[in-house]
Amino acid sequence: MHRITFLIRNLNFGGAQRQLVTLVKGLKQQGFDVSVLYFYPGGALEKDLKDSNIPAICLEKRGRWHLFSFFWSLVQHLKHIHPHVLHGYLAESNLLTILLKPFLPKTKMIWGIRESYMDRQVSDWLAYIIFQLERFLSCFTDLIIINSHAGQIYYLNQGFTAAKMMVIPNGIDIDRFKPDRETRTKVRMEWGILEDTILIGLVGRLDLRKDHATFLKAAALLCKERQDVRFVCVGSGPENYARELCQMAEELSISEKIIWAGGRADMPAVHNALNIAVSSSYTEGFSNVIGEAMACDIPCVVTDVGDSAWIVGDTGIVVPPKNPEALKNAMKKLIENLGANNFNRAHIRQRIVKQFSVQQLVIKTEAAFLSLFCDSISKSQKSM
Repeated sequence: MHRITFLIRNLNFGGAQRQLVTLVKGLKQQGFDVSVLYFYPGGALEKDLKDSNIPAICLEKRGRWHLFSFFWSLVQHLKHIHPHVLHGYLAESNLLTILLKPFLPKTKMIWGIRESYMDRQVSDWLAYIIFQLERFLSCFTDLIIINSHAGQIYYLNQGFTAAKMMVIPNGIDIDRFKPDRETRTKVRMEWGILEDTILIGLVGRLDLRKDHATFLKAAALLCKERQDVRFVCVGSGPENYARELCQMAEELSISEKIIWAGGRADMPAVHNALNIAVSSSYTEGFSNVIGEAMACDIPCVVTDVGDSAWIVGDTGIVVPPKNPEALKNAMKKLIENLGANNFNRAHIRQRIVKQFSVQQLVIKTEAAFLSLFCDSISKSQKSM
């Protein structure tokens, strides 16, 4: 049985963390011996792994500069597990796999890159240094798995090793994210949304890169043309930025039209409550929330960044980033399409089922692992 260990900074709610948990559970069902090591305790997804009987070991890192004893603890745990593959998830974990090579010479080291762009505006000096180290050391890894074609192009242009890189898109849990009239009604009642009101939602953390400002400006423009629309922003973030966005909504005179829902754990119900989902990001890799909304048969308006246009295909509308007028026009057009007799929601979900399901994620990742093992066997036979 092949032993696969994943290494990640934390198990908090987040796109990368959710994908790791989803992938680990899928690989276990395929017969792999999987485990997860993570730096910091307290993540909400710890329970999900433990409920699935997947070993999840916290390394109890005490802060950014807790390094030497942390690293030694990591080495000891890995020597005990002795994995065939160590799969880093995100930048810090990726770098650690290279530092661990002398201690685990027979272990295949895989990097997991989950972003499509290094944004200097929102990254501190340490993140920039780590990015440069990743670029320099990428030739020493055995495989780099990136979750978007846009990310692959960007990292290749930055000098990452082309021969080691492959794209495996994220997987959407189509059994969890599916149409559900009951939860739709429940959440809309909670938010005070009538059935004939068009509810347009942006799901994502409060972060500059998600560009809530453009969403709010487009919402204000649409409110001038239609009275039957409401908007909801689902996600949490820094208090200062949240206050800035609320102030912007007031200045745009749409405060009464906006619901600030904060972070939610019942995401399938949230997506089902919407009539239209919007992604207004100015940078993106593979957007989970687009795929999750589509799996619930919710049509999407997305900006043409990352792989968003590829995800929606012909089921939604794609607009340029940072363009409130274009975003407003797209939302208006999609509302009109919703009222058309020939509008068919079923093909929205089917696109996710066929191309972006968890099953597809697991199959492609398993194939990548097995190709590494086969290469090792082939090389060892040639050396005999």
